[in-house]
Amino acid sequence: MLPSMRLGVSLVILSLSIAGLAIGDSAYAQLERLRKHKDVATAPLLDPPMVSIPEGDFLMGADGTDALEDERPQHRVWLDRYEIDAYEVTTAQYAVFLAQERPLPPWQWEGVDPTQHHDRPVIGVSWFDAEAYCRWRGARLPTEAEWEKAARGSDGRLFPWGNRTPADGVANFGLGARFSYSQVLAPVQGYPSGRSPHGVSQMAGNVGEWVADWYGAGYYETSASKNPVGPERGTFRVVRGGSWSDLPKYLLTYGRSKLPPETRNSYTGFRCARTVLPITSP
Repeated sequence: MLPSMRLGVSLVILSLSIAGLAIGDSAYAQLERLRKHKDVATAPLLDPPMVSIPEGDFLMGADGTDALEDERPQHRVWLDRYEIDAYEVTTAQYAVFLAQERPLPPWQWEGVDPTQHHDRPVIGVSWFDAEAYCRWRGARLPTEAEWEKAARGSDGRLFPWGNRTPADGVANFGLGARFSYSQVLAPVQGYPSGRSPHGVSQMAGNVGEWVADWYGAGYYETSASKNPVGPERGTFRVVRGGSWSDLPKYLLTYGRSKLPPETRNSYTGFRCARTVLPITSP
């Protein structure tokens, strides 16, 4: 695990060279490109900012004809306080993980240009990749309930910014199916007017996001009312938030998608969360 995220990518490359470690050709090529572009490589990689979500309840899911069967019934859920990344995990952040841990690089990783794409969300990662990265960082994937509360707040809103239909100024969506890092992915700090009530960015559009839970079609009918963690087992993992390719109806705060956990595609990334332990009196 990385003890401090304040580590330049150039130092990672140097340590790899000294140790004689071998990583996948495509991952090494990207790290070399980071080294050559010193304006990116020498900048310290700061601890990703996280937003503290206070303890309390919120409305999860939806009712009525607009809600799909697996999004019903709407129910009140209590969550203890936790932290969640303010932004989606970027290619620059994931590059350091690759250099340190040497997993298989993401799908389409050879298309990353560090000078242009360092602030784009990493894509092409499986659920297992996302979970490993968060664990390496001393964090974890958010639960489905944590993700929805961070996106929705406590007033049951339809989208992170409120109830009005998505427009170009609030989210990155509706761009079709042809992928390009430069043309379809937005910087993770983009679209500030589309932030959630808790100040979390791009929880609608840009990339869909893996969460910790197994998917259960009827899970809302039996889920715990406090700190639910999803079914004990399943075939699919839940993805939330919609992507650069999706239509507005897939950007709803309560919208649920599912994928086999080994899936790697151009529509799915992630962010991390962290449990906040209660302060105990001496």
